[in-house]
Amino acid sequence: MAQVDLSELQQLFIDGAYSPSSDGATFTVANPMTGEPIYECASASIDDYGRAIERASAAFDSWSRSTPTTRRLTFLKAADILENYLQGDAPSILSAEVSATKSWVRLNILSTAGILRETAGLVTHIKGEIVPADRPGTTILIERAPLGVVFAISPWNAPVNLTARAIATPIICGNTVILKPSEFSPKSQHLVVRALQAAGLPSGCLNFLPVSPDRTPAVTEYAVKHLSVRHVNFTGSDRVGRIIAGWAATCLKRCVLELGGKAPVIVLDDANLDDAVEAVAFGALSNSGQICMSTERVLLHNSVAAPFKAALLRRIESIKVGNHEEDPEVSLSGLFNAASAKRVQALLDGAVSSGAKLLCGDVSASGPNKTILSPHVVDAVTPDMEIFHKESFGPLVCLCSFDTDDEAIALANGTDFSLCAAVFSRDVMRALDIARRVRAGSCHINGPTVYIEATLPNGGTGGSSGYGRFGGIAGVYEFTEPKIISLGKSGMKYVF
Repeated sequence: MAQVDLSELQQLFIDGAYSPSSDGATFTVANPMTGEPIYECASASIDDYGRAIERASAAFDSWSRSTPTTRRLTFLKAADILENYLQGDAPSILSAEVSATKSWVRLNILSTAGILRETAGLVTHIKGEIVPADRPGTTILIERAPLGVVFAISPWNAPVNLTARAIATPIICGNTVILKPSEFSPKSQHLVVRALQAAGLPSGCLNFLPVSPDRTPAVTEYAVKHLSVRHVNFTGSDRVGRIIAGWAATCLKRCVLELGGKAPVIVLDDANLDDAVEAVAFGALSNSGQICMSTERVLLHNSVAAPFKAALLRRIESIKVGNHEEDPEVSLSGLFNAASAKRVQALLDGAVSSGAKLLCGDVSASGPNKTILSPHVVDAVTPDMEIFHKESFGPLVCLCSFDTDDEAIALANGTDFSLCAAVFSRDVMRALDIARRVRAGSCHINGPTVYIEATLPNGGTGGSSGYGRFGGIAGVYEFTEPKIISLGKSGMKYVF
């Protein structure tokens, strides 16, 4: 990857203009691989958020009345601009901020361009209906109306992709957005803002306000509870999601919360093991397991457990792990900080001490900042172990065994997470029956848990995976509301 100087201050972006924070506050963004500072970033204050919400409210009046063609062309142009960032500074930015490998950079940029293009196509599908009226001389229209100002909080792990998902449908529906990026990846997430600005998105429609960790709780609570903020969406941990949901509940505000996962893959006795192994390796280890849809639990029918384990270990041996800054061809690099690696190590140590068996990996971290963990496979995991229930967000696979389909379903449903799952079987109807009984927002038959398209309504079904949907028409329903308009004929007489 060509190296780009990232040392310039990242400023706030409010009402179409860049500025420092109102009190000049900044925070340091560090390289997780080395622990070394990369650049200083402006840290927005409550006053900055108040000003941004005010300007977004003003911009809503005109943007909500803009034509479908205006919105569509803006998004299509932004997609083209964003793709060109692959030949510019995007690889260096993502590499430095989130230890993104070459393939993860490419996936982030190209899938984000796809999100922008697919979302552009939604603009003419924001449709209402005409309802027959029982009152004579009356016509009833039900329109899908934009909400107003949306507060979006997007994470660091897929910083470009998930930022686009947080803001694209709200904006295409006619809302305006206040975006709070992760403190770990402001420049990566700003790439989406930059592309939309270059494409001609009007001032005030999208405002970008990074916040330092110490200010985040107060600023976030202020924005969630602000009278002019009509909707909140958040992608991140279930711990923070519960806090945001609590604040929103105090003012009866709608949310989309896409939180954590502990995705199970059920491998039945008639499964194609080669396909299952490939899907598990991809689903568990992409981005070193730092994806909410990552495969964390593999539930194996006892009759296929031994050959599956042997094949999985062979597949993992072929995966290249290392420092992506030294070797751009590695598939897995460092986690997003040293604390994350320690958390995964603690889960593994606890499982082994409780009777689980480590099949590969040595529970040690390498690299200059101790963030590189090799893939780990731990066998004989049981529901009474912490590792069975707690999201690891790291490169590990937990193996469990079962004898009956009912037992497999009970294991799959045995956590508070409900984001996604997968089932492997040559009998599609048997797999379909199991998929319908697994509690998950999506369940993939003969495919990996890490699978989503921009048109799909991705999300959990409650609990620690959250609620609400981002994609497709489901996303349009989330970021608009039905508005009844009745047209009465003149000369009506009313009896009361």
